[in-house]
Amino acid sequence: EVVTVNGRTCVFCGGTNPHGGGGQGDVRVVHVGPPNESELVLAHLAEGMYGALSHLMGGATDRTMVLDNLELVFLLIDEHCDGGIILETDPSKLASSVLLRDDEGRGMQSDQDMMMGGGGMPMGSQAQGGGGGAGAPPGAISAAAMMGGDMTLGQAFRQARDQLITGLAQRDGM
Repeated sequence: EVVTVNGRTCVFCGGTNPHGGGGQGDVRVVHVGPPNESELVLAHLAEGMYGALSHLMGGATDRTMVLDNLELVFLLIDEHCDGGIILETDPSKLASSVLLRDDEGRGMQSDQDMMMGGGGMPMGSQAQGGGGGAGAPPGAISAAAMMGGDMTLGQAFRQARDQLITGLAQRDGM
């Protein structure tokens, strides 16, 4: 859908997955451009972003799922465009680059080692567990993530939280 607001061209999509899959949700992707920007370009950007978001969220683009995985959304925006320059519009390539996978689907980290947890599903679709493997305690960081030096934002926040709690417990003698 295209609208003009305060002289700017706005294109938005959402509610259903435009690339099939039948995912329902209450999240909309909005792209705002200058008045002379092509509506087709903005629509293509919005549909690519929404398709990648739907893929990352396992087809369910409801508000709680997106908020639970906000770090993936920020990474998706970063992979989508930079400083107004379009980097990628293909939903599958966007999702793969956010998940640190190459074009053949091979991951730099396994699904169990990623922020999403053991089943490869986003955090909102499973019990709020840790970031490690299937038997790892909550907040545990996988060996692959530590050796590569790369962590997702969720893993970094969990590690910082765990270090803070451990430090406070040691300080208080617990």
